[in-house]
Amino acid sequence: MWTLITLRPLTLLLLLLLLQPLQLKILHKYVPLSAEEIEQFEDYLEEMRSTGPTLPTPKDVFKRRTIIDPERPLTDSNYCTDEIKMKNVHNRFRCVKEHFFLQISFEELQDICNNLFVSCKNGVKRCHRSRQSIKGVYCNLIEGVVMTDCVYESSYRQGQVLMTCRWQNDIQEVIPAYINDIMEMNDTIKEKHVLHGYFQ
Repeated sequence: MWTLITLRPLTLLLLLLLLQPLQLKILHKYVPLSAEEIEQFEDYLEEMRSTGPTLPTPKDVFKRRTIIDPERPLTDSNYCTDEIKMKNVHNRFRCVKEHFFLQISFEELQDICNNLFVSCKNGVKRCHRSRQSIKGVYCNLIEGVVMTDCVYESSYRQGQVLMTCRWQNDIQEVIPAYINDIMEMNDTIKEKHVLHGYFQ
């Protein structure tokens, strides 16, 4: 018996968990338990068998991290530092170098995924551009490496949004994935002139 315990502890533990009702009867026979203690023990065993908390979907994460409520002024200089902490925006607990918050509904953003592909800020032609002007805040990391130490410069922007989208299999929808830039009107006009050969 002792050899079984030392050689196969995981198998034995799984066997004991499967025999939970029998365990409870045996335990109750030798150790008098109150109804509350029995309930706590059953809850503990149920928690042990569960798969754990469900992770939020990419759609929910994007909404929580990007969409902002219109009540706070977008011109507040501490906007990014505060909101990034509140919305828990990080990359494995490290500060993100830049981030965008947008004042728009998720459904309107999702519609932008149906627009034609255009070049992203880095020149790769994988972004979608909004047709309408959208208000937002651009956050640029100026200090810190790990979460809670991150300090950001906040810049109010209004213009066309460049973003990437991706397919989310579990809900069978194309959803916004990453905000690449908010092109202010001056940027958009200059880009059109470059495309037509006015500026080099």
